[in-house]
Formats: sequence, C-alpha cells, structure tokens
Amino acid sequence: MSYEKELIEKFKKRDALVGIIGLGYVGLPLMLRYVEEGYKVLGIDIDQEKVDQLNDGMSYIEHISSESILSAVHNKQFRATSDFSEAQKPDALILCVPTPLNKYREPDLSFVLNTTDALTPYMRKGQILSLESTTYPGTTVEELLPRLEGADFTVGEDAFLVYSPEREDPANPDFETRTIPKVCGGHTPTCLKAGIALYDSVIDTVVPVSSTAAAEMTKLLENIHRAVNIGLVNEMKIVADRMGIDIHEVINAASTKPFGFTPYYPGPGLGGHCIPIDPFYLTWKAREYGLHTRFIELAGEINAYMPRFVVDKVSDALNQRGKALKGSRVLVLGIAYKKNVDDMRESPSVELMERLQKKGVLVDYSDPHVPTFPKMREHYFDLSSIELTPERIADYDCVLLATDHNAFNYPMIIEHAQLLVDTRGQYSEPADNLVKA
Repeated sequence: MSYEKELIEKFKKRDALVGIIGLGYVGLPLMLRYVEEGYKVLGIDIDQEKVDQLNDGMSYIEHISSESILSAVHNKQFRATSDFSEAQKPDALILCVPTPLNKYREPDLSFVLNTTDALTPYMRKGQILSLESTTYPGTTVEELLPRLEGADFTVGEDAFLVYSPEREDPANPDFETRTIPKVCGGHTPTCLKAGIALYDSVIDTVVPVSSTAAAEMTKLLENIHRAVNIGLVNEMKIVADRMGIDIHEVINAASTKPFGFTPYYPGPGLGGHCIPIDPFYLTWKAREYGLHTRFIELAGEINAYMPRFVVDKVSDALNQRGKALKGSRVLVLGIAYKKNVDDMRESPSVELMERLQKKGVLVDYSDPHVPTFPKMREHYFDLSSIELTPERIADYDCVLLATDHNAFNYPMIIEHAQLLVDTRGQYSEPADNLVKA
C-alpha cells in the first residue's frame, strides 16, 4: 500500500495520531475538535509553562474550558510536550504558529521556519505537514517544500504538504471550529487528497483549491476585504464626526437596505492576529512582481491613524472642560482586541494607553477578561484591572470606552463618569458628559 493510501486509511478509521504545533488560540480549539472525534493528539509547544498547564488539565484561554482539556488528558487522548523529537510519532503535523510583522512592517516568518527546521530532522516517511499560519502566497512552496526535500523526502509520494488557513473567530457564538468551512490546497494532487483526509472527519465542509498559493491568497483576501471595508467606515466616521453626524446612526439606517450593503463598524483601530497584519503580507509580496497595492495600503494608513484620532478627541474633550491632557487620569475600558474575549494580540487599546502615557496621562484600565496586563513582546504596563464602582468611575477625569464588553454596566458608567469618550457607538443618546470618537 502506498504512503498516501495508508495515511488516508488511518484517518478514515480514526487511527491516526495528530500532532499540533503551537497550542494557542488556533491550536487548542483544533486539538479539542480532533479529540471530540475520537483521535489522539500530541501537542508540541516551545513554552514549557503552557505545556505543564495543559498536562495538568488547565486552560490559559478564557473561552476554552479547563474541563475540556482535563477530560482529554484523563482519557489519554491528549498530551503536550516541548520535545520536538516526538514529531516522528504523529501521522500529521499541523503548524499553528504566529506570523507577525517585524518593526519594518514586513513579514516575520521566523516562527514558521524555525518550527519547520526543528521538525524536519525527526519527520518520517508517510507524514503530512499542514501549515495553517497566515502568510503570503508562495510561502509553502518557497520555504517549506525545500526543507522537506532537503530532508530527503519526495513530496507527494512519501511526504505530503498542504496549506489550510485557520479561520478561528474566538467567542463567536454562531460558529465553531467544526462548522467553519476549511480551505485546503496541496502541493500535488496526492498532497491534496491527504489534506482532505486530514480535515474531512473533523470539519463539516472542506473546500479544496488548486494549489497551496491559492489557499494562501484566499486567507489574505478574506482579511484584506475586512481591513479595507473597516478602513472605509473609519474614514466615513472621521468625515461624519466633523459634520456633526453620528456614523452609527448612518450605518444602522444603511443596513435596512436588503441588498448591496454590508455593515462594517468603526473603532479605535484594528486588532487581532489577522486583520492588522495580513494585508502587509500581500503588499510585501506584491513588490516582488513590481506591483504597488495602493488600495490596501491606503486602508492600512487610515486604520493605523485611528488611535491618534481617538487621543486627539480625548484631548479636545478635556480641554473643553478646562483640563489639560497632561496630568489627567484616564480609565480605559476594555483592553482585549474585541468584545467578550481575553485576546490581546494587536489590541488598539494598548496603543491608546501608550499614546496617552507618553502625553503625561495617568492611565488605568478595566477589563473583566484581562485581570492583569499580560507580558507582551513589545508592550507592557504594570497594571491590573480596576473593578468598576460608581465612586471609582467618578474619580477619573475621563473614561475611554475602547472595547465594548457585554460585562460592562453601561448605564452606571455614563451616569457617574465626569467625561465618557465612546469609540464603539455603545451610546446612541446624547449626554452632556458623552463624546463620540
């Protein structure tokens, strides 16, 4: 039996051992999905603290329960390790590692490449390697393929290479890992067949495409579409604000049109691990072909400007009340990148806090999902979340609503705030202490 047929047969019988490298917001939900379908999963992560927590049945992500992880560990369906030599054991190796930007806003593939380099010495014939991290078209073929071939694999015969972009949306009540269609592209037709077998038993719908590059471009189009439309509505917000028009009222009215309009909502900036980053992967790669992606880059400029716009609004609002920005006390509400999650990746709230602090503001924050400001690669505040009470709210010169968690008591906040700056359109009725940004 060929390696391809043997691998596909293992997945049909659920006898395959699945390896997931990178146990974060993408890797953990995927692990649980395989466990739910009866697979055994080996998780690999370089962070020994995370490995120890998982093996003790503890979750470090708010919307993933410790009970689900503990059950998987107790049933011997899941084990975590930091030892890459164990990569020879799984039948599939799924890479769920970060792809950030460097300080020049260029793609940083170090996590993907270092992880692949750590795996290939231990890989064996008959395995499938799937990259799920967002990246520019060509990465799988230009970077991963040579590494497999350099390890004496014949890709498409004794090893299989696919790209299948993650589509996780943490805390979205309408979709889960199983119900979100999975795009998959293979380096060869046999690679694609293996990729479909890898995902078909745990995802309701697998969407095959002609190549890994097509799958890579698909992921970028999805997120660039959102980034460009958010850039448009952010620019509309700036214009509407200058004209004294409530952009949220306009969006709600436009949304009544039953065709030809999709609502997007403005905010204090872009956050998350995809939308603020992915467009730059394509603009960078496009230069190789002599192309300048003006439309995408313009949206990026507008979205990157929004934190400065918000800080200016805070400054103007304080000034109108006879207070200087420097020396003022500002309470930022919500520092996760979106509502009802604990995910801090690329959160615009962090940039707001840094901009305010640089201008001499005494900054605090309140976020029921982030009790202590986490260690981040480029940002850090020695702060813990402030519990909201009427007295504490009234004690600040300005309360800045940056992330509109459902847990906030919005009537109480506006009742007691000296000044409330709303970046999310939470408050529709005008008030003397309310400024929309």
